[in-house]
Amino acid sequence: MRTIENRTEDTVLNALNALLGVILLLAPWYLGLATETAAARNAFISGAAIAVIALLAISKSYDWEEYANLAIGLWVAVSPWALGFGDAGAAMWTHVVIGTAVAALSAFELWRLYVSPEARSV
Repeated sequence: MRTIENRTEDTVLNALNALLGVILLLAPWYLGLATETAAARNAFISGAAIAVIALLAISKSYDWEEYANLAIGLWVAVSPWALGFGDAGAAMWTHVVIGTAVAALSAFELWRLYVSPEARSV
């Protein structure tokens, strides 16, 4: 397992991931989705998971946190087609954009964990 103490600019990346998770968590309300739809349930669960994991990584990042958010971000990006709401315009685009952004931020953090001289194995 790799870890790194976050600098101020690195903390911003995890805070941005947490913000994206909260936006996804709140998406069913501001998009007007019924709470029992697949899109709403996926947004609630995935958004909460992204936000919690990103908050855990605010001060110190571990590779498992970034792998988890990378996987969840990729899931969120493909979930409109996997769960059958690919034709629901706003819900689909919200999931794709937020999922892609979370995956990209997590991939960058993973890259930093494995190439930075400040990172170490625990």
